[in-house]
Amino acid sequence: MRHYCALCLSLALLLGGAPATAADGARAGSYFDQSGRDDVLAGGVRMITVQTPHGPFRVWTKRTGNNPRIKVLLLHGGPGITHEYFEALDAYFPGAGIEYYYYDQLGSAYSDQPDFPDLWDLPRFVEEVEQVRQALRLDRRNFYLLGQSWGGILALEYALKYQQNLKGLVISNMVPSVPAYNRYAREVLMPAMDPKVLAEIQGLEAAGKYEDPRYEELLFGNFYNLHILRMPPADWPDPVLRAFAKLNKKIYIPMQGPSEMGASGKLANWDRTADLARITVPTLAIGARYDTMEPAQMKLIAERVRHGRYLYCPAGSHLALYDDQQVYMSGLIRFIKDVDAGRF
Repeated sequence: MRHYCALCLSLALLLGGAPATAADGARAGSYFDQSGRDDVLAGGVRMITVQTPHGPFRVWTKRTGNNPRIKVLLLHGGPGITHEYFEALDAYFPGAGIEYYYYDQLGSAYSDQPDFPDLWDLPRFVEEVEQVRQALRLDRRNFYLLGQSWGGILALEYALKYQQNLKGLVISNMVPSVPAYNRYAREVLMPAMDPKVLAEIQGLEAAGKYEDPRYEELLFGNFYNLHILRMPPADWPDPVLRAFAKLNKKIYIPMQGPSEMGASGKLANWDRTADLARITVPTLAIGARYDTMEPAQMKLIAERVRHGRYLYCPAGSHLALYDDQQVYMSGLIRFIKDVDAGRF
């Protein structure tokens, strides 16, 4: 029994909280309280109608848990992949009592996929997030927005326009400047690659051969396995593989470019460094040593916003929620709990 209690204490501290009490246990019973919810029949799934310049479309969301003070909306990366790689949170958020929402942005696999290229535009995505927030009835008393990678760009843009709706903001594995992202790729990451491999990748890109199996093979075996997720591609977790398999290239390539080795699409000139001081809500910036983006630039977010904290994942890459999972999850949950408790 003594060993068991010690284990409980260790887990509680890892997740950023104090040891559980009887009162905590009583509150935990309400985490799965479905009273008054209109999404119970579908297991928390709601298809939300959003208005666009081309009319209404539906986007997919799914709620897990019940916490009137902590509700986290997740913005996935890509753009154009899916919520699925966030499924690692299922092993952590319920135990911490955090209510959270998966959400596939318009054009991603679980949502409608209209074929209107002008919809793939950052300001329109910001308005989509605001419509989703309203439909889910999230507000500044409970609304935490977590954006990872491209989702971090979207979350930052949302905060700059609508931060009055936020209780907390998390920018995960994203820098405040795409030109800085490109500079780091060009000056640090690419020179570290095998020159022959780099030349072959760039040759395939110049020829527009993005669908060539050799292009994907080179990226996954020489760059993605070092800077996206530091595991052999054959060992990548199933949620990550499912999300990558559903990538909508009609969104990804026009906005990001053909790969994660820098951005060359619509986002190539995006830079909000000078605007970070306008963000006044509690903000967590998450960076990782082996990321595709410079950790110092991610730390800069925490330094420039009004109330910031930096979480550094020393063993992690762009998907540090997998390859430095304990550091990532414990730091993320600690931030959310600190904001909720007024300790931030």
